[in-house]
Amino acid sequence: MTSEQEQTAHPETDRRVPQNLVLRVSGEMDLDHSAELRTLLLDGVARAPHGTAVVVDLQNSSFCDSTGLNLLLAARELALETGKSITLAAPSHQMVRLLELTGSAGLFRLGPAVPTGGRVP
Repeated sequence: MTSEQEQTAHPETDRRVPQNLVLRVSGEMDLDHSAELRTLLLDGVARAPHGTAVVVDLQNSSFCDSTGLNLLLAARELALETGKSITLAAPSHQMVRLLELTGSAGLFRLGPAVPTGGRVP
């Protein structure tokens, strides 16, 4: 699994507009990659300023097991506790099915893929 963080600000000068933080995940989100995934998700959310819209871009993620799901749920909980929002962008069919089967589909906002260097919708 590889990961990457990308923080962008809206071009508007209004300081009330929240920043976006894109956390890009690629590869497998499983027990073997849990340390790297935990660092990306939890540290990324923790460092983001209050009001940040955190987007976990799953466009290049190939698999997610219960370990990956639990880390997404922990990142969601941390985001909500610290005044941030979280969206899963471009989840695979397998990811959506995992969310449905575990009853956690309604806990996440789902969105489209985020272009590299592009503005978060």
